[in-house]
Amino acid sequence: MTYLELVNDVLVRLREPVVTTFNETTYSTLIGKFVNDAKRQIEDSFAWNVLVQTITVTTVANTSSYSLTGAGQKFQVLDAINTTSVLGMTNIDFVTMNRNINFLPAGTSAPTDYAFNGVDASYDTKVTLYPVPDAVYTVKFSLAVPQATLAADATVVLVSDVLVSQNAFSRALVERGEDGGLSSSEAYNLYRAMLSDYIALEGTRYPDRGEFVAT
Repeated sequence: MTYLELVNDVLVRLREPVVTTFNETTYSTLIGKFVNDAKRQIEDSFAWNVLVQTITVTTVANTSSYSLTGAGQKFQVLDAINTTSVLGMTNIDFVTMNRNINFLPAGTSAPTDYAFNGVDASYDTKVTLYPVPDAVYTVKFSLAVPQATLAADATVVLVSDVLVSQNAFSRALVERGEDGGLSSSEAYNLYRAMLSDYIALEGTRYPDRGEFVAT
């Protein structure tokens, strides 16, 4: 579904008039906020395949720090590999990396380790590689990156629209209060059961990914 379709789906569940744009009314704008809150919670619950992307870092000799352009700050790492050297990369702790880089002389060679360290001017996460690259290497990071906040009617949500709609509906019921229909707690428990089912189904295809259900 698109952002507008999700907003209208929730409005229909609430027995409210549909709108032609998500911010047409004060109430539809609020529902739009709930849709984005729901999307974010679902994205955080599992490394959904639909969110996975590969971000490539091309190293420069004697440079250890690089930006993961487009990754933002809230992502899950699935794998990191040095394809030039055919090596798997190891995520080491910050303290170890900080000492490796700053206790001279720092080693230079094909990078095998990485650690995250700060953000760049675009607020994308920066990664430090070690040993410090001594030449050009291609390092690929497979990440589950959340979709940007929905802000246009025609934007299609990447994670399950069914889950987003049910979650947003339960949030709207909390805000409005009980009105004789489905209670907010019942709606949220239904959402949790649906989320668990979706994670279980996706987990059968990707057994290497840990499972986590938001409470």
